[in-house]
Amino acid sequence: MPRSVNSVASHARKKKILARTKGRYLAQKNVWTVAKGSYEKGLLYAYRDRRTKKRNFRALWIQRINAGVRPYGLSYSAFIGKLNKSEIKLNRKTLADLAMNHPEAFKAVVDTVKG
Repeated sequence: MPRSVNSVASHARKKKILARTKGRYLAQKNVWTVAKGSYEKGLLYAYRDRRTKKRNFRALWIQRINAGVRPYGLSYSAFIGKLNKSEIKLNRKTLADLAMNHPEAFKAVVDTVKG
């Protein structure tokens, strides 16, 4: 009995991955073994960096809030501590946006926290 191979499916799998590596450098776009490794590595980087992106944005928001509260004689940690004590429920993303784009609204929040 002859060996049964599903060459149609394996060719379709290869075609799908080679289509997704289109535009890459040198052998990464057309040599099957290299393209497959490059594609899988790209998926790993994408998964990892979706989490890293969240970390980086939180750090950026903290820096912006800190820069926003310094002129009012507060540090970031003191501001966040007083914000929690006064039970104002604003997240860091919103506070950073207020500090950057709406300084008068941010000043009102800082005055509420200080007073």
